[in-house]
Amino acid sequence: MRAADEDRHKVADQLRLALEEGRLDLNEYDERVKDAYAARTYADLDRLLTDLPNAAPVVPATPQQSPVLVAEKATAPWLGHVWVPWAKAAVFFTLIWAVGALGSGEAIFYWPVWVLGPWGVVLVLRTVAGLAQGEPRKHAAELEHRRRLREHKQERKSLYRRAIAAGELPAKPTKEERKAFIAEAIARGELPPKPRRPASDE
Repeated sequence: MRAADEDRHKVADQLRLALEEGRLDLNEYDERVKDAYAARTYADLDRLLTDLPNAAPVVPATPQQSPVLVAEKATAPWLGHVWVPWAKAAVFFTLIWAVGALGSGEAIFYWPVWVLGPWGVVLVLRTVAGLAQGEPRKHAAELEHRRRLREHKQERKSLYRRAIAAGELPAKPTKEERKAFIAEAIARGELPPKPRRPASDE
């Protein structure tokens, strides 16, 4: 996960304290402070503190939200996921009906009701059942999982590019070479493990 400037400052403060305690000499302190301000991820920062006994690892803050607020935030996107296709179809069919009515010059029966009506009833039932069964929360968890997968993929690509530039990987690594490189990067803490899909009962 990407580190922020505030995290880099915290690590620099811990390194300064280690210097004052005599745990680091001046050269080590200078090198580590430079690395801290050049760090991109939390893993990069944590590696600078692993051999210091009193240093706390850098952990990103995760503000807690009330269950009611979480439910409200999850419900609106889920309702959009369920109802937006119906709304788009309603607009499309209504436009066709309106063009036909204007072209004929007389009032014609609103035939889209035969499509939109049954479909709407099904969606009403799905909405009621989904809200009762916690579908908005499951949908939000799935969206979050996909977002984390995209971030993980971007971090992998960034690691590939840096490794290729440093000569640690060939320009066109094989699948086995990529797998081995990623496994080593995870073991070293440079890359978090691939996000796992949330359990269905969560």
